[in-house]
Amino acid sequence: MTAGLTAELLALGLAAGFLAGLLGIGGGMLLVPFLTFILSQRGVEPGMAVKMAIATSMATIMFTSLSSVRAHHKRGAVRWDLVKGLAPGILAGGLLAGAGLFALLKGAWLALVFGAFVSFSGWQMLRNKRPAPSRQMPGATGQFCAGSGIGLLSGLVGAGGGFVSVPFMVWCNVPVHLAVATSAALGFPIAVANTLGYVVGGWGMEPALPGAVGYLYLPALALIAAASVTMAPLGARTAHAMDVSQLKKAFATLLFALAAYMLWKGFSEL
Repeated sequence: MTAGLTAELLALGLAAGFLAGLLGIGGGMLLVPFLTFILSQRGVEPGMAVKMAIATSMATIMFTSLSSVRAHHKRGAVRWDLVKGLAPGILAGGLLAGAGLFALLKGAWLALVFGAFVSFSGWQMLRNKRPAPSRQMPGATGQFCAGSGIGLLSGLVGAGGGFVSVPFMVWCNVPVHLAVATSAALGFPIAVANTLGYVVGGWGMEPALPGAVGYLYLPALALIAAASVTMAPLGARTAHAMDVSQLKKAFATLLFALAAYMLWKGFSEL
């Protein structure tokens, strides 16, 4: 690995860790487009580059989420009752995505799925439409179903679930700061389930690059994880210092920028 690539991956990890703490998104929304570009520049076939970027990004979230949620928990912002209700469905949906659908879909379609759902999430956040005052989080069955959808979509696009879980919880009248903190906690079961699925789905594949194991690019995983865990607590502290409107605008702006790149990437490879 060259010094230039090492520097790129460390910088990417620092940025992803900060955003994971700030917005509860696990960093995947930043990592997937940039890793796709980095891998493509190193000769990986475009469809495989998208898949490797998604799988490697998801694996880093196991480390980033633990660092991020620790900082949020110290401030009493994590709704652990919601984590308990959503996590079983997340595990089921994540395993289904990682071990089944991910391997079957073309990389270009995965890029389009990423772009479409990220665009929708950004639009919902930017609208700032107030939910009905009476709306609350659903019961156990509803939370399992919602968790399954979050885990499934997260596995297909390599994000920590915040792009779905934060707007969903805000829609159910969970305050945005608590939604971001709770989403950070949900990142760990999402990452574990999907990473296991990617390992199963990519078992026996010929490595696309030295250091790749199936869909996982281990050198990038190690460098990004090491850098991101140092920055996630700073992102969490920054989130609690911002007001709600600033946090929502920052979330939405990031989503639109990254969605545009992945939609362009997907359409260009069809």
